[in-house]
Amino acid sequence: MELDKHYINQIEVVTNIFSVIDGKVKVLLFKKMEEPFKGYWMLPSNLLMTSETIEECAVATIYEFIGIKNLYMKQSDIFSKIDRLPGMRILANSLICLIDYDNYSYNKNSKIESSWFDIDEVPKMIYDHGSILSAAISNLRTLLPNDYNMMKILYPKDFTLPELQITYEHLLGRKLDRRNFRKKLIHLDVLEDTMDKNNKTNGRPAKLYCFKEDLERSIF
Repeated sequence: MELDKHYINQIEVVTNIFSVIDGKVKVLLFKKMEEPFKGYWMLPSNLLMTSETIEECAVATIYEFIGIKNLYMKQSDIFSKIDRLPGMRILANSLICLIDYDNYSYNKNSKIESSWFDIDEVPKMIYDHGSILSAAISNLRTLLPNDYNMMKILYPKDFTLPELQITYEHLLGRKLDRRNFRKKLIHLDVLEDTMDKNNKTNGRPAKLYCFKEDLERSIF
């Protein structure tokens, strides 16, 4: 059967890679080294081939950009404006990707200039990547504070409650009462006391916690 060209569309798979650094949620962006938009920042992306799924394309793209294959991925949005790319009809399928920053630092393997940006301080980006990222950040602010499994990916090892509270405040955009935050987490029974303390601060050592295994529940 011959397909009418009016029904043929290409798909760009766009990945939004997030992590937590010093309690703040950040996104990994890459600098475009040629025109147009030379010097602007972009999200890792590739066109979807007919021989692969969207997830397979995303995995290959992330590996190409940072040399890591195992990331958590979740569908974010579809962008289908006719003029999103000049002279080309290409839809964008946007994915939210989460990575433990320590894992990224250890395995970093990219020849493309990159940098982590605070989700509240996003620079100028190519084409509609700014809108794509903005939508992904909005979805992340809704999803992450309420999903234990997603938060555990960003905190796979031990942490202090003040560190975790900084992340929640950053996502929610407001200050949280320290005692109420602690009580809620303890009541939900999603944390495990490691019986160890963080001695890196100048003040009183803080207890170290980790997320429990095999728990399927929301935190907030």
